[in-house]
Amino acid sequence: MTHHTLRVRTIVLTLLVTLPVVAWNARPELLTLQPESKLWVDGKSTIRSFSCAASDVGAVVDAVPNGITQVIAAQKGIRAVRITVPAEKLDCGNGTMNDHMRKAIKLNENPVIEFTMTSYDVSKAAEGVAGTLTGTLKLGGVTKTIEIPATASAENGSLHVIGGYALKMSDFDLTPPSLMFGRIKVRDEVNVKFDLLLKI
Repeated sequence: MTHHTLRVRTIVLTLLVTLPVVAWNARPELLTLQPESKLWVDGKSTIRSFSCAASDVGAVVDAVPNGITQVIAAQKGIRAVRITVPAEKLDCGNGTMNDHMRKAIKLNENPVIEFTMTSYDVSKAAEGVAGTLTGTLKLGGVTKTIEIPATASAENGSLHVIGGYALKMSDFDLTPPSLMFGRIKVRDEVNVKFDLLLKI
């Protein structure tokens, strides 16, 4: 066996031993949304304020190994995020308001509201980290790119993420609902807020 052949075999053998280790270390970690997580929408009408809570929120959060630790260190430990909310699960605490809101967001044609993150930035803050999530929001049949400011902190081994976004319904070709033959009108801008707890 020549020296060259021995060297090639050594390199191949080293790769065969190393690659599985690399693949194992690169395995994604899926962070799971905990039951105490909340997502809701605050708004105002011509006579009062209202709040619609999402009773069902789905989340797929793909992190690198030790992703939570990396995020808290202001590093990019999250690879992908997708949040889904069944539109029918938005509850405004009033049956009439629910009907009008669901009609306004075109629930029958577009039953799922979905946010998919495309990029984000993160930096150290006074407590935990702060950043901006950039992604696409699908609502009422329209998809737009939005930016959501958020903060994150560690909480008993979990990642606690808080944020919100001021959303204009008209930006998604939606008409704010009106009640009582137009005497009560919902304002165009509502605030989408979330308080999420994620863990491995």
